[in-house]
Amino acid sequence: MKLGIIGLPQSGKTTLYNALTRNNTPTNASAGRIEVHNAVVDVPDPRVDKLSSMFNPKKTIYTKVAYADIAGLDGSAGKSGISGTLLNTLTQMDGFLHVVRSFTDENVPHPNGSVNPARDLEAMLTELLLNDLIAVERKLEKLVDERKKGGTDKTINARQTELFEKLLATLNENKPLRTLSFTPDELRELSSFGLLTRKPVLTVFNLGEGQKAPDLALDHPSVALMGKLEMEIAQLGPEDAALFMEEYGIDEPSLNKMIRLSYDLLGLQSFFTVGPDECRAWTVRRGATAPEAAGEIHSDLQKGFIRAEVTAYDDLIALGGLVEAKAKGKLRLEGKEYIVKDGDVLNIRFSN
Repeated sequence: MKLGIIGLPQSGKTTLYNALTRNNTPTNASAGRIEVHNAVVDVPDPRVDKLSSMFNPKKTIYTKVAYADIAGLDGSAGKSGISGTLLNTLTQMDGFLHVVRSFTDENVPHPNGSVNPARDLEAMLTELLLNDLIAVERKLEKLVDERKKGGTDKTINARQTELFEKLLATLNENKPLRTLSFTPDELRELSSFGLLTRKPVLTVFNLGEGQKAPDLALDHPSVALMGKLEMEIAQLGPEDAALFMEEYGIDEPSLNKMIRLSYDLLGLQSFFTVGPDECRAWTVRRGATAPEAAGEIHSDLQKGFIRAEVTAYDDLIALGGLVEAKAKGKLRLEGKEYIVKDGDVLNIRFSN
C-alpha cells in the first residue's frame, strides 16, 4: 500500500509527511519542482501489542504502509496535462492524501496571495481531472485512427471505444472516474492506463492552531488536523509527547489517525498470526477469502490451502489464549469460501 501526499505549494504536504513518518524532511521545496520523498512506517495497532504480551514471542511485527511526499503539482498543468516524470510517479500510487491549506502564516506566503481552501481544493482536483480528460481523448482519437487504418481487432476496438466514451462522458460532467463502477473486464482494460481520478482520495485540511475545519461539501472523505502541531509531537519522545498531547487535548497523534483512514480509503483490513516465535499483523483487502489471506503470508500456503483455524481477536483476548478459545468453541475451522474479518487470528492448514 502506497499513498501519495499531494497538494499545492506551501499547503503543508511535507509537514504532514513528517508527522506521519516521524521524519524531519525540509519543508522548503521550490514550487513547480518535481521532488519525491518516500518512507515506510509501522502501522500502530494496540491489538498487536496485546497479542505480543499474551504470547511473549521472539518477534513482534506490525504491518507497513508507504507514504510518498510528492512535490511538483501546482494547478497549472492545463491543456498540456501533467508532465511525464510526475505523472509516472502519481500513477504508481494506490491513493492520494490531498493536503489543503487552511492555516495563515505571514512567514509562509500563499502562492496565490490568500488562503482559500475551497479554491485550492478545486484547483488540485481539476488538475487531476483535466489530466485524465486529455488521456481519454487521446485514446479515443487513437481508436478512431485504428478503425480507419484497419488491421486491428474490431471487437476489441469497439469494446474499448464504448468504455472510453463512458469515461469521457463522466469527465465532461466534471466527475472523477472513481464515481463509476466497472466490470472485471473493464478493470482489466484500464489496468495499463494511469487514470488519476480512479484513485481514492482523502482530503486533509491543514489547520492553524485553534482553527475549525472548513465547511465544504465533498464527494470523498476528509479529515482536519493541525499539521505543524502534529509534526512537533512526532519529533518528541514518548513521555514528552504524552504531556504535549494532554496539554492540547489531543487524544492520539495524527500518525495513528491517518493510517486508519488510509486503510479505510483503500478498503484494507488486518488479520493476525500468533505463536512463540512471532506475533504478526498482515494486511489484506476487505472481502478477501481465507486462501487469499494465506497468500499474503506465503504463496505456498495459498496453493496448498486446506483449512484455516480462525479465532476472533476479541474472543482470544477475553478467554486468555488459544487453548481456552478452543475449549469454549471459539476456535473454528473454515474453508476456502470463508471471508476474513478484521482482527481474525488465523492459523493456516496446508499441504506441501
